[in-house]
Amino acid sequence: MEADWEFEVGGDAPMIDAYWSGFVDLRSHPKRISELSESRELPGLADTLSKLNAAESPVWTSKTDVFTPERVDPDEMGASREEAVFAVACYIDLLLRKDQWTDPSKAERKCRQICARLRGIDLRRCRVDIVVRRTLAADPNDLGATAYVTACGPSLVNAKARLAECLDAFTEVIVTR
Repeated sequence: MEADWEFEVGGDAPMIDAYWSGFVDLRSHPKRISELSESRELPGLADTLSKLNAAESPVWTSKTDVFTPERVDPDEMGASREEAVFAVACYIDLLLRKDQWTDPSKAERKCRQICARLRGIDLRRCRVDIVVRRTLAADPNDLGATAYVTACGPSLVNAKARLAECLDAFTEVIVTR
């Protein structure tokens, strides 16, 4: 699997709004996952959100969305041109439950560890990009991350199935310490 990370914390960079107007607290109300249109649209996303928001998870989610990327580079996906005809992606805003990332070097170390583990997974036609961002939460120094998970395939059904596999692997890496 391809994986990379970066910081977007300066100036006009987007921030993670932990409690935006459409926020659904899946930690307190896990059954509401089925109400999210994204979880119905994308196989595997409901399970991912359930695991990421479980009590034993080190993170919780504040927002997710499913989208079609404008284009994908087959080389960046470990795919041939024929395997990259269709693509689907999602993003998930992640915040830490405790030991918030107020120290950028701590966030960097964790992102490097996550990406190293993801790269060790033999799963082609998908990638994870983690973007560390400032959050609009209790402490303005807190950092969170937006995980962009993208997959491709020769058909849309195939791309969605690969994305479900990629989400499962990503979730396992995040939840398992």
